[in-house]
Amino acid sequence: VQLQACGGGLVQAGGFLRLSCAASGRTFSNYAMGWFRQAPGEERLFVAAISWSGGGTVYADSVKGRFTISRDNAKKTVDLQMTTLKSEDTAVYYCARSSTSALDYDSKSAALYLSWGQGTQVTVSS
Repeated sequence: VQLQACGGGLVQAGGFLRLSCAASGRTFSNYAMGWFRQAPGEERLFVAAISWSGGGTVYADSVKGRFTISRDNAKKTVDLQMTTLKSEDTAVYYCARSSTSALDYDSKSAALYLSWGQGTQVTVSS
């Protein structure tokens, strides 16, 4: 599967953005999907994940209550709605396809994800 993320940009602190990731291929609906982010000089960190059906979600503590992950299996998209953005949210955001369909204790680990999009830059100015 190939993944294409878009929707990044420059936004003021307190603002919002909606990232979207479009997938190609016929197996999108079989797998959980995740969003990760990477700031300059830092490791890639987990942001959010959603199960194959959309019935299960999990978030990093740093974004809980501010970000919402969702998916549309018919359109083969997974979105990340980001609100109340902070300067520390500045990073390149990546969508990724998990090797599993459900969420489990490994869902926050980048090692579980086999396919990655190219990333989209989010910059939050304070």
